[in-house]
Amino acid sequence: MKIVFLGPNGSGKGTQGAIIKEKYKIPHIETGVIFRENISQGTALGKEAKGYIDKGELVPDSITTPMILDRLSKDDCKESWLLDGFPRNISQAKELYEALCKQGITLDVVIEIVLDMHTAKNRTMGRRLCVNDNNHPNNIYIDSIKPNDNNCRVCGGQLKIRSDDQDEIAITQRHAIYYDTEKGTMAVVNFFKKLCAEKGSPKIIELDGTKDVGEVSRELISKLNEQ
Repeated sequence: MKIVFLGPNGSGKGTQGAIIKEKYKIPHIETGVIFRENISQGTALGKEAKGYIDKGELVPDSITTPMILDRLSKDDCKESWLLDGFPRNISQAKELYEALCKQGITLDVVIEIVLDMHTAKNRTMGRRLCVNDNNHPNNIYIDSIKPNDNNCRVCGGQLKIRSDDQDEIAITQRHAIYYDTEKGTMAVVNFFKKLCAEKGSPKIIELDGTKDVGEVSRELISKLNEQ
């Protein structure tokens, strides 16, 4: 099963993605991880990406998209993959879809976690990361996953705060990209919904991000099992 997973920062996408990865043994392809791997390995694209990252600029599509497509070409992605954090804009979505079509690869499912901007912002600022496993869900603004004081609710490990999670300007900028219905990630959502209506694929799974983490997980797995 080939899956694209979309949702704003603070929607719990990373947590749900980790659950899917473990349950279905699907390679979890994250843009940030790919950047770090290419940079650490000193690839040509990694060196280019580092130049932009070091200046605090967004890595352009001309670098990001080839990195993603190269990762999807690896042997572990022949049968299935879960693409998280990409595509972020309509240009990336079209390039990805066209590249998959040329290779005869069908995108099976697009998952969208629906969450309003205000709630997404609060949840982003309330996120706490476990030093043992970043996918252990801890958030001071979500009752069901509140940490135990300063310790991870899952394993008891120490918690840390990402500095950019407390930067309201940075959060607003990230969300402005996501909620942009003309060129941003919401335009991507609408692009795939239109393809579904016209061609029957990819299938669209919408999830209510305001629900409890466990409830979202159960609904997601139930809907994936129907595919």
